[in-house]
Amino acid sequence: MEELIDITVIGRRPSAARDGLVDLDLRGYVRLLPEEGLPEDKPDVTGFRLAALDDVKLGGCLDVAGVFRKRPAAPVRPVTLIGFFPEAPSLLKSIEGRKITASVMALQYDGRIAGRGGLLSATVVAVRPSRLGDGLLDITLDSGIEEPTPSGAREIFQMWHDGGPAEPNLWTRYDRLLQREWLGLAVSRHCLQGGLPDKPAGTTYHLDGRFVTDIDAFYCTIGEAINGPGGYFSWNLDALHDCLAGRWGAASPFRLIWHHSDVARRHLVAGYDRPDHRLRDWGPSIELDHLLKIFSKHRVEVEFL
Repeated sequence: MEELIDITVIGRRPSAARDGLVDLDLRGYVRLLPEEGLPEDKPDVTGFRLAALDDVKLGGCLDVAGVFRKRPAAPVRPVTLIGFFPEAPSLLKSIEGRKITASVMALQYDGRIAGRGGLLSATVVAVRPSRLGDGLLDITLDSGIEEPTPSGAREIFQMWHDGGPAEPNLWTRYDRLLQREWLGLAVSRHCLQGGLPDKPAGTTYHLDGRFVTDIDAFYCTIGEAINGPGGYFSWNLDALHDCLAGRWGAASPFRLIWHHSDVARRHLVAGYDRPDHRLRDWGPSIELDHLLKIFSKHRVEVEFL
């Protein structure tokens, strides 16, 4: 069995295999867990049956193409530390050929940590003076960072380096993967600031719902509704419960006016979604009704506009 996820039928035509049958072209994903490897060899069978997750039969086919195939190994992407300056002089001794294991963290303009960029574990293969200044080095490593940060995140990191977003909804220019980077920096800044004092219970907040087309957009939006541009107020359901319990900028009970709520009504519906922070895993979608139950539990009055 292989699990197909988020499948869309993009083509349908009469099949040459037998009268009365059709060939379907599908677009979507094959769920591959790291420990399972890649399905390469098609089993020697006479056909395939399609079933929903609750084992409801959807139909059958004589053959399938595209699921069982050899896939190239993921490329090894080396990392270069540009303008490296060691905190401990001992790091400079015989550094070439040495294995480095370290967390890579982004810094704000004032030198404080803004967020984590990943775990680095690799061996130094080359060292050369850096063009960025005397005493600095460019160090090349033989492999990369576990779960590397998307290249597009540089712009977001730069924004936080320069002091953070100056106006709301700047996160909407990024795709969902980068929005997760945005949320990670938002929670890091919030924690580094020691949190924010709760505004008094009974306060009314306005949520700009124009861009709430998935759950991550909701987290970005409610963060700004409660704590201003670049603000944080959860990035998963457990965190939402924590934030609504207080000490994250808003004391319950409070009132939330949800503008353009029709967008969330259309998009936060039943189905499947990728809630994992790298958007690789899948699970049931978080529906609008579920969010409303959480708000109700924490005595938040939600008004839809």
